Formats: sequence, C-alpha cells, structure tokens
Amino acid sequence: MKHQVTPYLMFDGQAKEALAFYEDIFQAEIADLQTYGEADFPTPEEADDLVLHAKIKKGHLLIMVSDTFPGNPLAAGNNVSLVLECESEAEIRSLYDSLCAKGSSLMELQDTFWGAKYGKVRDRFGVQWDLNLTK
Repeated sequence: MKHQVTPYLMFDGQAKEALAFYEDIFQAEIADLQTYGEADFPTPEEADDLVLHAKIKKGHLLIMVSDTFPGNPLAAGNNVSLVLECESEAEIRSLYDSLCAKGSSLMELQDTFWGAKYGKVRDRFGVQWDLNLTK
C-alpha cells in the first residue's frame, strides 16, 4: 500500500457545510471538489449540487468527504469508510477478496471514470473499505 489509511466521511446533503467547517477549524484547504452534476455518469437533477468527492488537506492531514447518492440514505456504519491506495492489480485483488471473505461487496472491483480500479467492501466486522488503484 502506498500511504496510510485515509478516512472518508459521508454526509446526507451537508458535505459542503462540513467542508467549510473543517476548512475553518483545521485551517486547511478544500481540494478536488467535484459535484454529482459534474460527474461523467448520469445522476438525478436533485443531486447536481451535492458533493461527489472532495478533500480537506493541510500538511499530512487528509480527509475525504462526499454526500450520499440520492436513494442511499445515511445510516450508522456507512458514514465513514477507510481508503487504501493500492500499488498493484495483485494487491487490490487480494485485499478485495480477503476483506469480502465473510463480509460483503458493496461495489464490485471495476475500472472507473476517474482512471482507477476501485472496489468497496464491508468486512466481517462491519468496517467499510474503499480500495483504489490509480492507473
């Protein structure tokens, strides 16, 4: 793995408000803000202004932030996931298969519009993992 685990916080329409809050309290910078309306896949019109992905950065501090997709309500357990940036196809496949064992796949391992191989799993303890391999 390339880096340490990165927390990914999910919100139910309050991601922009949370970003402004964290930007202020951490004296950090909002980076890579993209809304669902700017995405390269079809989204409902009511999602256009919701945050698809953004980062809060300051020095070594990195927190990723997103709003949930309409129709996928926020619930305890899906509001935080841990992101692992993988270094090879073999590594991402091994992690995906191992974390899915006695757990579940939330998004099959696949190529994405952001130029990565990605999969999302919930392990047997209920922890959600985002596995990413930038190509």
